[in-house]
Amino acid sequence: MNYIITNGIKVSIQLRYREDFSKPMLHKYIFEYTVTIENKSFYPVQLLERRWSIFDSNGVENFVQGSGVLGEQPIIQPESKHTYTSCCPLNTDMGTMRGYYTMLNLKTMDKFTVKVPSFQLIAPFKMN
Repeated sequence: MNYIITNGIKVSIQLRYREDFSKPMLHKYIFEYTVTIENKSFYPVQLLERRWSIFDSNGVENFVQGSGVLGEQPIIQPESKHTYTSCCPLNTDMGTMRGYYTMLNLKTMDKFTVKVPSFQLIAPFKMN
């Protein structure tokens, strides 16, 4: 599992290639990722925004940004976690994702940035 800790917030990524939804002959590759956000700090936080940079192996970069995750802006208490699963479609069988979350410290009302670890999107047949 790939993870990084920023400002007391641990973000872990688990990745899965979705062969059942991918269509390689049509250059459609679907990757599912599960994100676990653990609050290792002493104050409650709220996830306000996300921003992703997604690169495919053709060098094309796409940005995804918006409010919260999956339509939610979860509040994560100290020593608690929030987990969600989403997916990323690519036009190539390899790529990379990276990004960050904008969080709110609910004690001080200060906003801060939490990094998401960079992770590789690679269809299993490319590793043979």
